Amino acid sequence: MNAIGPASGLRWLAAIALAFCLGGCEALNPVASDNKNPTQGQVESSLTCQCGCGLTVHSCNHINCSSGEPLKVEIAGQIAKGRTLPEILSHFENKYGEIILSSPTTRGFNLAAWTVPFIMLGLGTLGVGLVLWRWRREDPDITAGEEVPPSTDPELRARLEDELKKFDDRN
Repeated sequence: MNAIGPASGLRWLAAIALAFCLGGCEALNPVASDNKNPTQGQVESSLTCQCGCGLTVHSCNHINCSSGEPLKVEIAGQIAKGRTLPEILSHFENKYGEIILSSPTTRGFNLAAWTVPFIMLGLGTLGVGLVLWRWRREDPDITAGEEVPPSTDPELRARLEDELKKFDDRN
């Protein structure tokens, strides 16, 4: 039995899908590890600066940024009130909209932003595996060491002989 083939690939894909489902979407959130006592840097890394730089509040490099500096003060105030990370992120999402979050939420339609790339990667890998498996498959009509029978069409044979003679005459 061949160890590499579509059945083996499907088993691997199923195992990866099962691990993803058992792990849940919280595994995708890098700041989910310390939800009760978030640090300033954790919250700043979870929010996008609104000045247009496209960076997080933590990594915005504009001096005296008109968006980043007030957000940092507001974040410090939320942490001082003893709020958890989900509460703080929910506060900013309610105030500014979902655009302030640095990563898509793992609920509703945004779940596709997390899952579709992995699904497409799996399907692409499966497709390449199937193509390679079919290419490596032996042709059942031709066994190893046996030559392909020549064409028995006399007209094609005569045409080939003429072309070979012309080629030999030129060289």
